[in-house]
Amino acid sequence: MNLSIIAAFAYGILAIAGGIIGYIQARSKVSLLSGSISGLLLVLAAFFQLQGQSWGSILAVVVTGVLVVVFAVRLAKTRKFMPAGLMTILGMVALGVMVSQMVRN
Repeated sequence: MNLSIIAAFAYGILAIAGGIIGYIQARSKVSLLSGSISGLLLVLAAFFQLQGQSWGSILAVVVTGVLVVVFAVRLAKTRKFMPAGLMTILGMVALGVMVSQMVRN
């Protein structure tokens, strides 16, 4: 199993958990919905990568890239590290791992 699969799966689980926490703390249905959808897409991308489907890694990079941009914009607006700053940093790390694995293969 390569690191790209682990990064996609871990960031997907983190997105789902973040959406649930956002809903519990602020009753934000948008957080729950967006976290669930993006997290599920990343978990599915990891699964398809495991099955040898090359488009799974492309899906993971696209979803992670979109999340990094969304959280970076949110960080710029709120200037609060939690959760936007943490998700931006973790997303950039996951994106770096995914892209480096794609280039290597």
